Amino acid sequence: MATPLTADQLLTALHAEGVRVVEHPGWRTHHRNHAGAWGPVHGVMIHHTVSTGTASSVALCAKGYEQLPGPLCHGVIAKDGTVHLIGNGRANHAGGGDPAVLRHVIAQDYGDRPPAPREHQGSAGAVDGNARFYGFECVNLGDGVDPWPAAQLDAIERASAAICRAHGWSAKSVIGHLEWSDWKVDPRGFTMPSLRARVAGRLGTKPAPAKPAPTAPATGTPRYQPFPGAAFFTARPNSPIVTAMGRRLVAEGCSAYRVGPGPRWSEADRLSYAAWQRKLGYRGADADGWPGPASWNALKVPYTTR
Repeated sequence: MATPLTADQLLTALHAEGVRVVEHPGWRTHHRNHAGAWGPVHGVMIHHTVSTGTASSVALCAKGYEQLPGPLCHGVIAKDGTVHLIGNGRANHAGGGDPAVLRHVIAQDYGDRPPAPREHQGSAGAVDGNARFYGFECVNLGDGVDPWPAAQLDAIERASAAICRAHGWSAKSVIGHLEWSDWKVDPRGFTMPSLRARVAGRLGTKPAPAKPAPTAPATGTPRYQPFPGAAFFTARPNSPIVTAMGRRLVAEGCSAYRVGPGPRWSEADRLSYAAWQRKLGYRGADADGWPGPASWNALKVPYTTR
């Protein structure tokens, strides 16, 4: 039980835990406080978006839709490990849930997982989770097949630990939506006990003493990598440009990677890029996985040196 962090406190906590953050315009005052209470808070809830692509997922969670207006969470965690802050205050992410689960989270007295929930939004005994939990939506289709890249899992761990550390909570304050409401399945593709174990391990150490990760501006004119030429890729380079490209492909849901992406051009890079070309509408020989200037510029690969 705690007073919610202010926007500055949340940002400081995330930076201290080494989280890469994008602050979206208006996030500090984007909330649903007029619709109900925000706080006291008791924990962090993890969700999956059932969507692909960073930009579209962030837009959906920020705006919501007719039946459920945004924000739908406080932060969206992209596949490249970036946390996009879109809300601060009450958010439409948790809905109604089981009061027994809330009691165990507050008491921190459960084993590797809380008791199975028996309540949900609209049921007579449900309690309002939107008032009591921070929420992170993680970009994933939630079909059990869409991969969870290591960078994304690391960011989920860091963001969860950041809030727990700021409030003095243990890892048992981190739960999944499926542990809150009896008709939810998210997050699907990793287990909450495994996440809590990683968060507990992180909380057992001091935050990395390195300089906090800078906040990437969501406004202004970002610098993108110019197209390096077709010959650059056919030479199968070993370059940070390839890593930056791969991370963007993963963020756009176009991943054929089992490990990585990394700096050495590989068949996984070509297959991932082919998926990106198809996403843009290219077909046949135009979607062969070898970058061209039009598809490259559309990908918006962050600038790096060769």
